Amino acid sequence: MNSLKQSLISKRFTITAEICPPKGTDTSGFLDKARLLKGQIDAANVTDNQRAVMRLSSLACSLLLLREGIDPVFQMTCRDRNRLAIQSDIMGAWVLGIRNILALTGDHVSFGDHRNAKAVFDLDSVQLVQTISKLNEGNNINDKPLKGGTDLFIGAVVAPGAEPWEPEMIKFEKKIEAGARFFQTQAIYDMERFQKFFEYARQFDIKILGGILLLKSAKMANFLNTNVPGVDVPKRLIEELESSKDQLEKGIEIAARQLKELNSFCHGAHIMAIGQEESVVRIIEKAKSVSSAKTPGN
Repeated sequence: MNSLKQSLISKRFTITAEICPPKGTDTSGFLDKARLLKGQIDAANVTDNQRAVMRLSSLACSLLLLREGIDPVFQMTCRDRNRLAIQSDIMGAWVLGIRNILALTGDHVSFGDHRNAKAVFDLDSVQLVQTISKLNEGNNINDKPLKGGTDLFIGAVVAPGAEPWEPEMIKFEKKIEAGARFFQTQAIYDMERFQKFFEYARQFDIKILGGILLLKSAKMANFLNTNVPGVDVPKRLIEELESSKDQLEKGIEIAARQLKELNSFCHGAHIMAIGQEESVVRIIEKAKSVSSAKTPGN
């Protein structure tokens, strides 16, 4: 089984992708998508009630991926658990054989399908990274020793396109100080700006996976520009989608170009297809057709 940590340490261009758990207990579709991606990616993120929509447990689905021979990235948000449950689930993941974790704040419940739910946010994303680091050291959040700790590869997120950038930079550096060792970024469309961010980030002992979000249509691109802070899909890409007879196919082509460009300087890429996981394979294959060589981002 490929290991995310080993791949990144080896300086090989590393690809991860997201697989969204089902809205129920039927895991057949989830596993079909996982098997399609097996061998194509180095690890698969399992989202944690993404967009505050109730789905099957990220922990359970991470275990299913592990059984399929796919290295899972167990996503955990601060939204749904207090610090007791957070620590319990992190240790549970380790005991079950999960070795990667991604710490997230989580979308507010007002975005989701249970808007009467009570958001927890007992910890923020920086404190969550600190908590995982403490567990890795064999202590709980109150610095009390445990009978066995964890050794998780800790990931976090960053939005290189955030405006203003300074608050995001402060949070990014706090996450590094807290123990984050790899970052998956929010969707990037301004590659020149992202390269500047990458050069700044290279001073730290971390790995960066540039975020590629598959644009399924011009409508989706416009929605992102209106509703998702830190994401700015350029007008030229929207026009490219609008002029295409098959907008999804054009979106795959755009994502493949982005993957090719990231391959020339970055440590890796994180592909988010949001329900179109089968398109991830096509993005990777199309990128190879125009860029056969893998270039490590040192």
